[in-house]
Amino acid sequence: MFGIIGKKVGMTSIFADNGKMIPCTVIQAGPCVVTQVKTVDNDGYDAIQLGYGERKPKNTPKPLIGHFAKAKTSPKSQIFEFPHFDKQLNIGDSIDVSNFEIGEYVDVIGTSKGKGFQGVVKRHGFSGVGGATHGQHNRLRAPGSMGASSFPSKVIKGMRMAGQTGNSRVKITNLEVLKVDSENNLLVVKGSIPGFNGSVVLIEK
Repeated sequence: MFGIIGKKVGMTSIFADNGKMIPCTVIQAGPCVVTQVKTVDNDGYDAIQLGYGERKPKNTPKPLIGHFAKAKTSPKSQIFEFPHFDKQLNIGDSIDVSNFEIGEYVDVIGTSKGKGFQGVVKRHGFSGVGGATHGQHNRLRAPGSMGASSFPSKVIKGMRMAGQTGNSRVKITNLEVLKVDSENNLLVVKGSIPGFNGSVVLIEK
């Protein structure tokens, strides 16, 4: 596995050689600094810890200040671990988008947009109870019957109901890399990725 931390810049579209318009997402990926190298002997597993973004020292806990000082880097706003990293790296090394190539496929992990408490029509795509006639003046977006009869006399676990929508970890797989801009640390992938513009994402391959 190889990974990098970045943030979603926004969506756009580009034209392919055949004239077809392709929707794509621009990601500012890296540069990331290796803040820790974990091994089986010391930590029980292999992993590479990367730091991304800048953070003011006054807003950084003292243990983390020492942690970043050991890597000889400024405090970072985001820290993530990537297990079973393919590339051999040392503390203080930096990685960027130059490790990606046009045409390869990546996975993007992010947090979806939070939409608060939503009903079953928006959350699960229900069509509602039915028409507005025959006394159905306030049942257009209702979930309908959901409980069982005398047995088991309760709502069965896993029933699709209203509740919190979004704000969950989402992984989009097999996104094609369309462009790599090493000068500006930009990565353009085909399709959409979870989260709002400016949200932190993980790119894996």
